[in-house]
This record gives sequence, structure tokens and C-alpha cells, in this order.
Amino acid sequence: MTRATLRRLLALLVLAGSVLSCGLARPPSMNPPGDAQQDDTFEDDVVSARTLTEEFWKQQFARLGRTYRPITEFIPYSGADGPGCGGRPAVPNNAFYCPAGHFIAFDRDWMEALWSDMGDGSVYVIIPHEFGHAVQAQLRSAFQLNVQAELQADCYAGGTLSALVGSGALRTEPGDEDELLLSLEAAGDPTDDWLDPAAHGTAEQRQASFAEGYRSGVGAC
Repeated sequence: MTRATLRRLLALLVLAGSVLSCGLARPPSMNPPGDAQQDDTFEDDVVSARTLTEEFWKQQFARLGRTYRPITEFIPYSGADGPGCGGRPAVPNNAFYCPAGHFIAFDRDWMEALWSDMGDGSVYVIIPHEFGHAVQAQLRSAFQLNVQAELQADCYAGGTLSALVGSGALRTEPGDEDELLLSLEAAGDPTDDWLDPAAHGTAEQRQASFAEGYRSGVGAC
């Protein structure tokens, strides 16, 4: 799939507010150029998503005359064995940015299951999303509602992915658009309750925010 095709698809999604149906097979995709498609692994995708996302933000901050501060740790955990953050324990089936320690942690088993079931596109949504929260912390972004921060992080993820594809750091393959949209659909809230302190946005809202970033770049977020 070409970058233009993905952009058209995401733009149509925003206009129609619909969700594409797709299969769960994982096609080879989202590989850094030159890598053998058949040999990509979950670990490879996690490393690539982290490394490329941080490099992207380092360059973005430099353009603004600022210095990007890399996260201190990138911590995989299993179940309830994750690191605490601000006195709260890590929970299973989750990924999070901790402003207290400026680190990102993720339930490895959960994210690898998503990678296996939904495709490697899920990694390139989740990890850039969490880095979006790290960027918000560095920019000292203020929000009245949690859902506003979450949707901006989705927008940042879309803008990051678009820039990586546009620069040639990543290439897309047939099926990638379905993987991205399915990942966002699965992460959406069941109801549109913006006052819920844990709200992240409905599937349609999250897809629309990601699409805005992909179409217009992180500056539009």
C-alpha cells in the first residue's frame, strides 16, 4: 500500500466516521527499508518503533530550538509485575508513560499478542502514542480532561508515522491500513463519556485524531 493510499483511506474515515472490517492475518509490513520482510520479529518492531519515534521527536524539537529529552527507560513487564508510577501499580494489558520517572513501560505479553493477532501496525500505534505523552510532559501541555491528552497523543502517533513513512524510514505494505484502524478501534472507549477521568475517546474519535495527525503532521495536533 502506498502512503497516498493510506492518507486517502484515513481521510475518508474521518469524513464517514466508519470503521473498516479486516482480517487478523499479519502480513509482512512496517519494515525499515532493507530488512528482510520474512524475518521481522516482535522485538525488531518494538526496537524500531522506539528508536525511530525518538529520533523523529529529537529532530522536531531541534527545529523549534529546543532539546528533546530521551526517556530514561523503556520497560517491558508481564501482567502485574510492571513498575509503579507515582504510587500507583502497573496493571496488566497496558502501556503507559510515567511522568514521575520519565519512562515508558508496556505489558510485553499483551502487546505481542496484539502484534500476532492484529499485525505489526499495532506496535506503531501504541509506542508512538506513549511517546506522545512524553512529549506533552516536556512541552508542559495542559488539558482540562484526560481524553484531550489521549486524543492528542493519538494525533501525535499519526503524525509520527506519516513522517517516518514519508521520509522512507518505514515502508508500508498491503494490509497496513487495516492493522492501524483495527488497533485504534480495539482501544476505543465503549461510550462517549468525556468526563470519565480514564477516558481515551471512542474508536471513531481516536481514528479521527490519528488521521488528522497522519494527514497534517504533528503541528496540527
